[in-house]
Amino acid sequence: MQQEILKAFRFALDPTPSQLEGLAQHAGAARWAFNHALGMKVAAHQQWRSAVQELVDNGMSEAQARKEVRVPVPTKAVVQKHLNQIKGDSRGDALPDGSLGPERPCPWWHEVNTHAFQSAFIDADRAWKNWLDSLKGTRAGRRVGYPRFKKKGRAREAFRLHHNVKQPTVRLESYRRLRLPTIGSVRLHDTAKRMSRSIGRGDAVIQSVTVSRAGQRWYASVLCKVNADLPDQPTRRQWDRGRVGVDLGVKHLAVLSQPLETDAATTAFVSNPRHIRKAEQQLAKAQRALSRTQKGSARRAKARRRVGRVHHEVAVRRSTVLHALTKQLATRFAEVAIEDLHVSGMTRSSSGTPDKPGRHVKQKAGLNRAILDTAPGELRRQLTYKTRWYGSTLAVLDRWFPSSKTCSACGWQNPRLTLADRTFHCTNCSTTIDRDLNAARNIAQHAVLADQLLAPGRGETQNARGAPIRPPGPRAGGQEAMKREDTSPARPVPPQRSDPLTLFTLDDTGHETAKRA
Repeated sequence: MQQEILKAFRFALDPTPSQLEGLAQHAGAARWAFNHALGMKVAAHQQWRSAVQELVDNGMSEAQARKEVRVPVPTKAVVQKHLNQIKGDSRGDALPDGSLGPERPCPWWHEVNTHAFQSAFIDADRAWKNWLDSLKGTRAGRRVGYPRFKKKGRAREAFRLHHNVKQPTVRLESYRRLRLPTIGSVRLHDTAKRMSRSIGRGDAVIQSVTVSRAGQRWYASVLCKVNADLPDQPTRRQWDRGRVGVDLGVKHLAVLSQPLETDAATTAFVSNPRHIRKAEQQLAKAQRALSRTQKGSARRAKARRRVGRVHHEVAVRRSTVLHALTKQLATRFAEVAIEDLHVSGMTRSSSGTPDKPGRHVKQKAGLNRAILDTAPGELRRQLTYKTRWYGSTLAVLDRWFPSSKTCSACGWQNPRLTLADRTFHCTNCSTTIDRDLNAARNIAQHAVLADQLLAPGRGETQNARGAPIRPPGPRAGGQEAMKREDTSPARPVPPQRSDPLTLFTLDDTGHETAKRA
């Protein structure tokens, strides 16, 4: 079945020294443009807060004052128009003595592609909208905080370039060359043959390219609109294998209810590569060298790059393993069943409070590191779209189902099972089975199709207020619904009449009216 989807092709770049400088300049310009747009929005917000406070000081009620004050928040079009009026031009503003005269915010704008600015303005609008939608409860997932400025050296170096698809400026010149506007033709480390052939057949059209830096490398993620022939049902081979349950863990990366291959010698246990543990010695050496340097020195910058390079190599290895596993699961089985894991809760710190410090802090920190090294959230994200690509479906088990404590043969539950018990012994039917394999078989039996669990339009199992949308089924201990947010006691906050938690709603005239969330 032909469907139009968005698909990204990611390539490692091999730029020349001059191109490296251009990439860094574009990333810096995008960061500056985002901060400039966000600064105008924050200024409008502060203006609204001051106006409300002034009316309150004059005796008006705060609720009435919030309704009276209207301050429009500048969007991309307004920000771009304002910048065009004040940006200046280093080519024409120079005085006879060589100076640029009156200070301008970015007289160097002509050295950078204009889409680097425009995409940053769009990102600022999206960040502001995400914050407002989260406050109003119309955005699923965890609450989004107040937008923050990007700091050089800490923010991710990236920029996005768009183009006219009828007159493309982002294009492949060969299998190993990618043309970027203003920057030029950049060599690729790997081949772009697959994307080039899709474009040649007319099945793909380049929409934009996002260039980012990770570790010591620059990457280009080319977003294409692809007319893909997605299967609407599993293949015969997938039907024959049926459903597979996947139990994610630390001892093993994944334990399957049935092996990946039909060969009897194939095991159902997928070993955990433990990427962080293998890089611990190298990472500790690099971090010790970093701690011996002085802040602001060139040696510190070099040591930071070394630490970043090690972390990037670990991330690349982890991504490679996850992509290989998820593709095998999505292409070999008709249904893939997984658990709805609460990863942020599983990896929550056990440090406690200053009055009641947590116990076994170091052990919990090591467990958190091991869980995050397996990246269960990323594995589920990949399965979500790969099952759709390859004709299979994704099923999700209720978060509260006791998959490890329930016998997969007869359904008897052992409430006294601990994490130290690696083998499940059923006293009802005398079944003895590996703990993780038993959980994988339970997941395969009781998981419900993911389409029945997702919050509308968000692809998440939690609604906007953080409460999970659960399928009907057995639940240990009659667990009631509860929010998936941090339940630790919050610090007392002094009451404020005008705080950042403020909503802006559009009235009939297009202006934004502030209202407390």
